Amino acid sequence: MAGLVLVAGPAIAVAAPEAATLPDPLQAGWKGQHVCELLKDNAQMRVLRCTFPPGWGHERHFHAPHWGYILQGSTMRITTAKGTVVRELKAGDNWWSDGIDWHEGVNIGTTTGVYLIVEPKHPVG
Repeated sequence: MAGLVLVAGPAIAVAAPEAATLPDPLQAGWKGQHVCELLKDNAQMRVLRCTFPPGWGHERHFHAPHWGYILQGSTMRITTAKGTVVRELKAGDNWWSDGIDWHEGVNIGTTTGVYLIVEPKHPVG
């Protein structure tokens, strides 16, 4: 995932102004339904599991710094301020992101994608 932006690849810096007006990945959904589930939330981290059946996506949202891991692969069409790309995401792919100003995605494949998003609550470094 090269910047999903729910994808593995280079980290993308967050520009806070727009991010403040958008939902985070837990709040964002698809067609009025949640796609991410809160698995763990404590003083150190928040962990989400996000599930995207074929034809489902994730409305425009921002991401705080996070580590992501693909549990089940899928084909996602991902749109950011830089344009739209299609990513073949495979189980076991993972990435680190310094945060994402905004993105949105749709599973255009035939398999259900499942991802973990781990957000540290303290500066990483």
